[in-house]
Amino acid sequence: MVTIVQGDFAVSNDVHVVMSTILGSCVAVCLFDRQAKVGGMNHFLLATGGDANTADLKYGVNAMELLINKILRAGGDRRRLQAKIFGGARMTVHARDIGQSNGDFAQSFLEREGIPCLSQSLGGTLARRVQFTPTTGAARQMQITGSPPPETQVTRPRQAADITLF
Repeated sequence: MVTIVQGDFAVSNDVHVVMSTILGSCVAVCLFDRQAKVGGMNHFLLATGGDANTADLKYGVNAMELLINKILRAGGDRRRLQAKIFGGARMTVHARDIGQSNGDFAQSFLEREGIPCLSQSLGGTLARRVQFTPTTGAARQMQITGSPPPETQVTRPRQAADITLF
């Protein structure tokens, strides 16, 4: 079992390897070449951002480019790559929907690059555990249930006239 943490990726051609990650608003793209029996998984936190010259894997574009390049170096053929996408949940109601942005990015990246997406599980409000076998492309997802975090009431700060200073 190879665990993929936030901002990381792995590639393997070992039939015994299973990759695993846990996702909330992050997205994992599982890429594989079934004929060459090689594939990999990434786990990115944000669709875009940062410096274009950095190799920071928390950003989708870097995570995707590095994953593709390593699969090709391991014997994969770009024309045979296929994908499965997971994650992109909305984990909080008070902030912008980062999960939606991450999912949209992954889908548009694959479309632009001509890599077919065979299946996807994006959105919702639950975290996911994903297991992926890179040599076959087999993937399984388990939603992580539990009570959602309590919503906190947003209170406005008092106006200056309401404050008494001693």
